[in-house]
Amino acid sequence: MTFCLDTTIIKPEENKEIKNAIILLHGYGGDGKDISMLSLNWKRHLPNTIFICPNGHEQCSINPSGFQWFDLTKDEPDYILEQTIKAEKKLNQFIDEIKVNYHLQYDKICLSGFSQGCMMSINLGLTTNKKYNCIIGFSGKIINQDDLKSRKKVSPNILLIHGDSDQVVSPDYMLEAKDFFIRNNVDIETHLIKNCDHHIPTEASSIALNYILKKIK
Repeated sequence: MTFCLDTTIIKPEENKEIKNAIILLHGYGGDGKDISMLSLNWKRHLPNTIFICPNGHEQCSINPSGFQWFDLTKDEPDYILEQTIKAEKKLNQFIDEIKVNYHLQYDKICLSGFSQGCMMSINLGLTTNKKYNCIIGFSGKIINQDDLKSRKKVSPNILLIHGDSDQVVSPDYMLEAKDFFIRNNVDIETHLIKNCDHHIPTEASSIALNYILKKIK
């Protein structure tokens, strides 16, 4: 099957049955191949899991060799929100294709992302009709709290991880997101990684893996 987004796919080894999927969304200017590196350690512990890493639906404005989920050349909240809604529609179409192709329901899919990918994962995770197995976000934030609150339908399990030295997306956004989730009855777990800037260190990858192992049966 051809998906609506170009995608890096890492299937289970030895033709094992696919029982779960982890969808990984890259950050601004990245691509699916970049974020797929997370699977190198994770797949050994998740033998029946397929890792699905799509490229953003748009070429990145400042890095033509990479992709974006939404444009950041205009620092206008209404414009950014409009762009993220467009990305949500494309990603929901993509995820519907994944569900059909691999015979999986939402409760068998973990949605994860870095930076922009984290922001999109949060939006997608709270606005679907049924809950994803879990949402894992690295170094991101809630794009627009008022909009998300107005469209929220479900309360998935969420893990947020952030570096305390992040100069690109302030770690304060993780605390703001935690407060939002608590006030809106969402099960939230957070971890602040010491001496970490805007990337996913081994410690963060291990915390996320352990969280997934608890959620995926």
